[in-house]
Amino acid sequence: MDLFAKCKNEMLDEIRAKGIYPYFHELESKQDTEVIMEGKRRIMLGSNSYLGLTTHPRVIEAGAKAIREFGSGCAGSRFLNGTLVLHTQLERELAAFLGKEACMTFSTGFQSNLGIISAIAGKNDYILCDRENHASIYDGCRLSMATMVRYRHNDMADLEKKLSELPDNAGRLIVTDGVFSMGGDIANLPEIVRLAKKYGARTMVDDAHGLGVLGNGGRGTADYFGLVKDVDIFMGTFSKSLASIGGFMAADAEIVDYVRHVSRPFIFCASIPPASCATAIEALHILEENPDMPKRLLDLSAYMRKGLKERDIAIRESTTPIIPLYTKDAETTLRAGAALFDAGVYVNPVLPPATHPKECLLRTSYMATHTEALLDEALDIIEKVIHAYID
Repeated sequence: MDLFAKCKNEMLDEIRAKGIYPYFHELESKQDTEVIMEGKRRIMLGSNSYLGLTTHPRVIEAGAKAIREFGSGCAGSRFLNGTLVLHTQLERELAAFLGKEACMTFSTGFQSNLGIISAIAGKNDYILCDRENHASIYDGCRLSMATMVRYRHNDMADLEKKLSELPDNAGRLIVTDGVFSMGGDIANLPEIVRLAKKYGARTMVDDAHGLGVLGNGGRGTADYFGLVKDVDIFMGTFSKSLASIGGFMAADAEIVDYVRHVSRPFIFCASIPPASCATAIEALHILEENPDMPKRLLDLSAYMRKGLKERDIAIRESTTPIIPLYTKDAETTLRAGAALFDAGVYVNPVLPPATHPKECLLRTSYMATHTEALLDEALDIIEKVIHAYID
């Protein structure tokens, strides 16, 4: 069989022919509440820039200043010639912000999960993984060579059953998203921590969608539940609330130092470019100076959720800025997404394998810089399109 035979994708050919292909739309403006995409104004309801800081003048100037001072790249890994004073500054400030002893940065959020999980767990260990965890967690589990045990989404009885069946002498790590990226619901962290202590497991929270969103001043899911000291490892990204690119791990100093020296995705990858590092630092400073920004974000999310319910649009209950619109099958989802795009609202269609084939959705997400007037405009468009395609 020809190795390249699988590259023929009839499904892609079909949806392109129908004019409902949803990917790789070209932006012609900054990532903001309104964008120019393929020559037309669109209301952006598909960005993870939760605090709206990608266009903040201070963030932009911090990136430009870093390029002037440090150049465009580091030309090496953190392990060797690629550590700047900016990297260590960011790590110190993040550790202090999150209430952990130490922090280390990775070049992307995806790489962070690969690097942390594969360093911490090995072939004789077990990883308990929520079924709706991010793909990078799954790939980190595979790279670790540990035995991955999936438990039903946010089902604590199933998690306890799985924990109780593990060998007593095995290392065990419970990994969960803090805020789940598709459904927008929040992990039952208090019960996860309780079970971890009962069964001698360690805990890791992927807070990519929790940082800047939940907790005191946006400190994340563990802070939201008052469990900062009880969660062993925080993972997060800079590509969402902190308006940059990269990721991090925050934990006890001994654990961070261990991962620094054994994590292959960390050791053998070039470090975050100077501009990306500087913009994350400045975004963190802005968040610290404006601790009410996450509350504004959640208030706007509640406003949108209320508006959708009033228009009889099916959503999942949550309090976060991720609001999925349930559209059921894949073709309906693609057609509704294309109709919204044509009408001036950008959302993200989510299809298998990210969802069950009959539980496809349009993922909407919100920024602290949205206005009620802009959301009202979007709601009117969404109401017309969704009822035209779903009813």
